[in-house]
Amino acid sequence: MSVRRTLRALVGRKNGLVVPGAYDGVSARLVERAGFEAVYMTGFGTSASRLGLPDLGYAGLAEMADHARNLAAAVSIPLIADADTGYGNALGVRRTVQAYEAAGVAALHIEDQVAPKRCGHLSGHQIVPLAEFAGKIRAAVEARRDPDLLIIARTDAISAIGFDEALRRGEAATRAGADVLFIEAPRDEAQVERVAAAFDTPLLYNYASGGRSPLLPFPRLRALGFSIIILPVDTLLVATKAMASYLAQVRARDDVGTLGEVG
Repeated sequence: MSVRRTLRALVGRKNGLVVPGAYDGVSARLVERAGFEAVYMTGFGTSASRLGLPDLGYAGLAEMADHARNLAAAVSIPLIADADTGYGNALGVRRTVQAYEAAGVAALHIEDQVAPKRCGHLSGHQIVPLAEFAGKIRAAVEARRDPDLLIIARTDAISAIGFDEALRRGEAATRAGADVLFIEAPRDEAQVERVAAAFDTPLLYNYASGGRSPLLPFPRLRALGFSIIILPVDTLLVATKAMASYLAQVRARDDVGTLGEVG
């Protein structure tokens, strides 16, 4: 079974598939080695690891697709990838989908922010009109060559306009053919419950450490019916903390010591 068909089957179970984020080939392999059934390519991690910059739209299609290709080649499990705004209008989205598909991803998500986008758990978001967003999702669905490639529609409307608008956009994305909905940054458990109750379409939950959404227990998210639970930045945060600790110790001691002493 192909990785895309595997992921489609896993998502269809609506059983809260936990998908850690990876920012490079090593972290992707560690996710697979730990026994997880899929891995997530984080836009935050891509921008940070490749450019040393925040998730504010600095990485473009060429860099993101190249990074996706490297991560997909490093593992045998499905890769879910951040495709930001799709890098342009509906025509740009078609090109993006084809580039990501050629890179070997099993799923990608496209959001409704204007460019340059901002991390979903910051403030100050602006989003495109609903009709434009729906048109981009429709273009993404039409552009894929493999029908098992999952198109995930993400809306940042909660931050930009309000909760009800996010539900409207989820409905519009479903009509446009989205396979999975990603309602970004619900503010509390009540909003999470309303999202879960509003859609039959599989749902993705962004378990963003330090973000705006409640970090509900995985069993609770499964009980609500979420299909995918991504942990986008945790591996990067853990790694950078460990590296900072090691470097501080070397600087303070003027000696390497042993890795066993680092922590």
